[in-house]
Amino acid sequence: MQEKNPYAAPGAPVEDVAHSVPLGELIEGGRAVASANGWQWIVKGFDLFKRNPGVWILILIILFAITWLLSRMWLGQLAANLIYPVFAGGLMLGCHAQANDEALEVAHLFAGFRDRPGQLILVGFLYMIGVIAAALVASLIFGVSLLASGLSGAANIAPVTVLLFALVLLALLVPLAMTIWFAPALVIFHGLPAIEAMKQSFQGCLKNMVPFLVYGLIVLGLGIVATIPVGLGWLVLLPTLMASTYYSYRDIFVNEA
Repeated sequence: MQEKNPYAAPGAPVEDVAHSVPLGELIEGGRAVASANGWQWIVKGFDLFKRNPGVWILILIILFAITWLLSRMWLGQLAANLIYPVFAGGLMLGCHAQANDEALEVAHLFAGFRDRPGQLILVGFLYMIGVIAAALVASLIFGVSLLASGLSGAANIAPVTVLLFALVLLALLVPLAMTIWFAPALVIFHGLPAIEAMKQSFQGCLKNMVPFLVYGLIVLGLGIVATIPVGLGWLVLLPTLMASTYYSYRDIFVNEA
């Protein structure tokens, strides 16, 4: 009987570690890509959806059901915000499997709970704190503006004040969205800590404002089209956008040369 070598590296079943193999060398902070790539992310995301639309739609329905159930519970919405990056990380693993001609499974939705759940939850926590802070700042500005309007007796300034509140909130939320866009993928595939992943996600988005502008405009148009058939088009569009996130990460952060 062959004795186990006490000095051998620890082993693990292939299926437990294959998904953690990086796609390639990580490009620190990401790289700038062509503006047309914003469209290509959507095209490639739709290609992944077409490979197994049934599983994608089932995953989407399960995710919605979990979110709805949590929202009915006390502090459930808080929990939903915390664990969303965990689900996003699992979906990145599912996209990676499909991109490598492997099967997408419903289990991929929950794979993030096995791989670095602590850092993924921390991403959700930091993002949630940022959103709360942004809302407080915007509300403070809104309150000061209302007070100034009341003291001046200019009641007709109220619509402008509301617009100012919305613009300030948007200006604060966009950078926050940039910090979380790539963070789950960077945590899952490269093992980055939450703060570092969010920092690099922001840098990657900042370097690619034009591709993301193209991406956003196209998504806006597709969203209108998806809403026309009683909203059923979102069953296709949302999985496509989830998969497009994987390809945007791969395009900006992975050196596959």
